[in-house]
Parts: sequence; C-alpha cells; structure tokens
Amino acid sequence: MALSYQAMLKAVQAVVAAGNVPNIVGTAGIGKSALVSDVAQQMHARLFTTVVSLAEKGDLSIPVPPLRDEAFVKTSRYGTLANVQFGYSETLVEIVKNAEAHPDQAIIWFLDEFNRGTSAVQSELMNVVLQRQVNSLHLPAQVHIIIAENPDSSMEGFGESNYAVTPADAAIKDRTVRLVMQASLTDWLTWAKEDDGQGHQRIAPLVIKYLEDHPDQLNRVAVDLGPTPRAWQRVSQNLRQLQKLSTADQRRLMPDVFSGDLGIETGTDFATFVLQGAQLNDDDLQKQSIEKISSALQELSEGERLAQLQKMVTVTGSQIFTDANVISKLPSLIDLLSPDGQYALGQTIGKIAREHPDEFRQFYQMAADDFDAEKLYRQLSQIAVQE
Repeated sequence: MALSYQAMLKAVQAVVAAGNVPNIVGTAGIGKSALVSDVAQQMHARLFTTVVSLAEKGDLSIPVPPLRDEAFVKTSRYGTLANVQFGYSETLVEIVKNAEAHPDQAIIWFLDEFNRGTSAVQSELMNVVLQRQVNSLHLPAQVHIIIAENPDSSMEGFGESNYAVTPADAAIKDRTVRLVMQASLTDWLTWAKEDDGQGHQRIAPLVIKYLEDHPDQLNRVAVDLGPTPRAWQRVSQNLRQLQKLSTADQRRLMPDVFSGDLGIETGTDFATFVLQGAQLNDDDLQKQSIEKISSALQELSEGERLAQLQKMVTVTGSQIFTDANVISKLPSLIDLLSPDGQYALGQTIGKIAREHPDEFRQFYQMAADDFDAEKLYRQLSQIAVQE
C-alpha cells in the first residue's frame, strides 16, 4: 500500500486534523520535504524544519547554570539545590514566539530524516513526538508535528532496503501514523508544469518531455546512482545553465553532468535527447518525413545515432515489417550508420523478427514484388553475413 503525491497531501492533512502525527516513509529524493512544504502552504501554516540526521544530542535544549541567589533553594534535609533552567534552540524559541504573535495560525514542525539520527537524538526527540514537551517547555496547541523517514528493512514491504538508518523505537511506531509515499509521474508532471513564481515552469520543458516519453525513468532503483524526482529537479537546474554554453561545450559536458545525478545509463540517454534538441520522438519512424529524420540523425555522433535508431525501431516493433511507409525509410536511415553500427541495428531488428515471426514472414513475401521491401530485405541480409 502506498500513496501518490496528491493522495499523500490529503492524507497528511487528515491525520494532522485528527490530532495525530503523520510519519511519511519514502525513498530518498521522492519529494517528502516538498510535500510537507505544500501541506504547510495549503494549511496556511508556518513551517519549521529540523533535519534530525544533522542534529546532535543536546541541540534542543541545554541547562543554564543558576546565576542569581534566587535560583538556589535551601532545604534542611537535602542541602542547597539549584533550580536549573534551560536554554532552548533557536527553532523552539521561534516556534514559541510565532505561536504567541499569531495564536490563530497553525504551525508545522517537520522532523525530517527522523530515523537517520542517532539513537541518542531520537530518544531526545521522543518526548517531542509522544508528550509534546521538551524538558519543562510544552509545545503550543497549534503546533503540529510531522516526521519523515527513509525505509528500513524492518518495515513491511521494504525487506531489501539498505539505507543507513536507526530503526525507530516501538513507541514511535505505535504513536505515529505511517504513510508510505510512492512516485507518481502524473502528479510529478502536474507539479513540474506549475509556475515557479518567476514566469517559468518549475522544471525545464525538455525534462518534462523526456519523462513523458520515458515514464519509467522518474524513479528507478539502481545499485549506485539512479533517477529520482529530486535528481530530475537538479538536472533541470543544471540543464538551464548548460544551455547557455556553446554547442561544443554542451556536447562535452552534458553526458557527465547528467550522469552525476541520474547514473550513466539514464544520464547519457537524456544527454542524447537534449543534444538532438528533442527533434525526434521514438515513434517518428511512422510520423515524420525521411528528410526530417535524416537531418536530425546527422546532427548526432555515431553512438547517439545508433542509440536513437535502435529505440525507434524497438518502439515501432513489428510494423517495421508491415508498414510500407516505415519500410521505405529504413534503408536510407541504415546507410547513415557505419558497418559496425549497421550490424548492431541489424541485431535489434533480428530480435524483433524472432518475436514476431508472422509479420516477418509477411515482409519476406512482400519482398518478392515490392521494390522498397525487396531493398530493405536485401540490405538486412547483407548486414547479417558481414564480418
């Protein structure tokens, strides 16, 4: 069970309205922090954030030594006792000041990366979550606490998770409402197309177009680097800066810069997409003229050209053997590749033929009396036997 971004927005507000503490669980970069910011905006609440993974024990409050005689209490049986007061963190002080200045405004205190904090820090924060109290300071009534965690292997459905986390205490699990968040392309694209307040979309149009064409690339599990919603946001920012450079610099830098956020496979593929100016879509074998396709391919390097043609024939599928329009275009496009590139593309086409034997048989029969089909069949046969 998991909730998309838009569903999570509603769920978190419902849990908060019920007087409970939402615990948003999701992989890194999925958008938990952005979601809490949107929750605060929709609730017209003031947002305060504590990143628990960066906190140290004692950050919330420290004892202040007594400085006046009145702070000492003399007893007959127990001697002199010091009435120690506490100094509180700037965040807590600001929360209290805001509550007093605006008693009717809701306040959200977001404890981010809760289970990436040390056990000592988590223990210190437990009173905040469970008792709404830090030492002698009680949180104002309008303060609502939201926590966020990365998944750990003890959580149901996350047995393979390998985040460096400290599983939360059972008391935290029992006193909070766990809400699992999943990436939703539809929700993310809706957010990405919104105005950023400066007359631009939040996310660069080329990133949006790429993800519309490659929906599986929004959030993909990888051994090392892989695409996440947050990584795509950084890619969008980097793209806008890289586009200010010369074409030569863009070609040299984009694959490495994008791979630094998305991993090599997705990063280089996105760089190829950008460098060809998104002139071609993967289904353009059927939609675009041979002149436009050839012109766009000739702007690419040999490797980029091969990768684009492989994607185009894969998306077109068995229709490369049955669609006369596609059959007429392929020979000229294959000629744009080197012999090695032609052989690699031939392997891709051969795989499609094995998966669709009936359509390939139809193509073979068509080659007997159709000029374009005969030309393509002869070309593929020559590629298949080349050394």
